[in-house]
Amino acid sequence: MIVNDKKSVSLVLGSGGARGYAHIGIIEVLLEQGFEIKSISGTSMGALIGALYACGKLDDYKKWVLALKFFDIAKLLDFSFGKDGFIQGEKVFRTIEKMIGDVIIEDLPIPFTAVATDLVRQKEVWIQKGRLLDAVRASVAIPTIFTPKKFGNRYLVDGSVLNPIPIAPTISDDTDMTIAVNLNAVVSKKYEIKTAKQSSKKVSNFYEKIEKKFGNLILKKEKDGFDHLGIFGVMIRSVETMQKIITEYKIAGYSPDIIMNIPCNACEFYEFDKAKEMIKMGRDIANKKLIRNLV
Repeated sequence: MIVNDKKSVSLVLGSGGARGYAHIGIIEVLLEQGFEIKSISGTSMGALIGALYACGKLDDYKKWVLALKFFDIAKLLDFSFGKDGFIQGEKVFRTIEKMIGDVIIEDLPIPFTAVATDLVRQKEVWIQKGRLLDAVRASVAIPTIFTPKKFGNRYLVDGSVLNPIPIAPTISDDTDMTIAVNLNAVVSKKYEIKTAKQSSKKVSNFYEKIEKKFGNLILKKEKDGFDHLGIFGVMIRSVETMQKIITEYKIAGYSPDIIMNIPCNACEFYEFDKAKEMIKMGRDIANKKLIRNLV
């Protein structure tokens, strides 16, 4: 199906860690179907994908993440275990910076909003000016995992703390429709992700070393659930539960024209080796949703 009259879209990209790869597939389908993305509002992973699209670097990012293997991702994690967060994130953002460059938000071809949370003032922050990379870095700073980003006297962390699906920044847009992507959806249909086989022995050895070193911090996954959550696992589940509830309130308060729901159980938020599978899921869900809503 191709849209005959090009429809302009305000695109809202929600938070959800590795599930955010689905945003890539959804954006691809929208463009293939003839939609024109006129503005983007994003939180956390949604802010990153939205920023990359807005500055014309999404294809470069897609090629990079599709080439990443399990141990490539492990090498990008610069553990700090300091007072502000487990991971500094500098290794990842050095690569992202090479892609984005020194871009200013005001110079982007479309309006862009990255949503973050101000810990000092305890309020939601819409970043619509300044350096694009700084805005994204603030929006993806998951509390206790990534170190916060300082903006002057502001202490900014992940926008999903207060707004996992930032529809409000698009309310005044002069577009034909608002499409929002919810990465924390509870859906009845089960999507099974099949990943390419990697060296299971090496991966197993890696996890064994991590567990010996960090023990009760990690989330240990078994076939039928979790053997134990650990401190890290309790935090993840708490944040995801909070995000689901807040998302429901946000959608009820600012109802978009179309909501594309990515199942919250599609993958864990930290499974960044599942880019191929999540991008495909995003494409599949977008195609089905657009057919149902526009035919």
